[in-house]
Amino acid sequence: MRRERGRDRTVTDARQTIGRVAVIGTGVIGRSWVEVFARAGCETRIHDRDQAQIDRALAWLDEDLDLSVAGGWLGAGEADGIRSRVSTHSELEDALAGADYVQESGPERLDAKRELFRALDGSAPSAAILASSTSTFDMTVIADGLAGASRCIVAHPTNPPHVIPAVEVLPGASTDPAVVSRTMNFLRQAGQVPVLLRKYTFGFVLNRLQAALVREAIDLVESGVADVEAVDTIVREGLGLRWAIMGPFVTGHTNADGGLREYYGRYGSSYRALIQALDPAAPAFDGEMIDRLSTATEGLVGGATVADLLRWRDDMIRRIRALKSQHPGA
Repeated sequence: MRRERGRDRTVTDARQTIGRVAVIGTGVIGRSWVEVFARAGCETRIHDRDQAQIDRALAWLDEDLDLSVAGGWLGAGEADGIRSRVSTHSELEDALAGADYVQESGPERLDAKRELFRALDGSAPSAAILASSTSTFDMTVIADGLAGASRCIVAHPTNPPHVIPAVEVLPGASTDPAVVSRTMNFLRQAGQVPVLLRKYTFGFVLNRLQAALVREAIDLVESGVADVEAVDTIVREGLGLRWAIMGPFVTGHTNADGGLREYYGRYGSSYRALIQALDPAAPAFDGEMIDRLSTATEGLVGGATVADLLRWRDDMIRRIRALKSQHPGA
């Protein structure tokens, strides 16, 4: 059984390499991926074992598109085009038919992922990329024993991907480098910002950074240093304002006129003491590491001087604060 929601097949840049996408699993992450791919111009087929979940996902999509039109983020015609490119399929094989790219967003359990990938590998076209939204598992383990392990890859989004673009891309031990390249290119063309991870670690990068902050936030509340409101305010009105426009290393680079090398050189001993207080088995933060981080950060900012970055940072933060204060929800 197939439920069509229109037949518009508008072509955009994303469809230069990927024309038809299958989204398997329509929970919070899956439904958001549907909007990403349909917005990029892809024919987007969706499947879920639970029809009620599909109905909820379609209702959410309609509501989100209406809100985007009301907020001026989309035109009414654009929203209708997104809707028209989405079709639902009760049978997995129907959803996969002719797919160039498959985004699995099923339950976050290893047994479920392995079972689903066996089904995907057995039914998807041989050239289709099989990507997982997993936030935990290594694709080497998920795809172990699959004939098509070379086309399997992790594409872990930041929730919600239709609004936040960062996607962690992690190949398995058997993933073909050409699949990595195609996945990165497709995600870029779909409006996302893919980041290639060099090796597997539990939780990848985003969730490890997030968990480290959450762990310390809980400890500060538990130990009586600050209450929940204070911790949230420090992040929202302090760290978060800078982190909205630059990461931790570029932030450090702007904390001294001489850049990260001067900043870590000046405060390295204080940082070492604080890091070791948080974790006695902390990574090295010696002169060699400072040099490595500084050189990479200098390359990251290109020819921008610290003064250039400061002007940009301050202007952007003022704009963000103004937007926050002027928003109806404030």
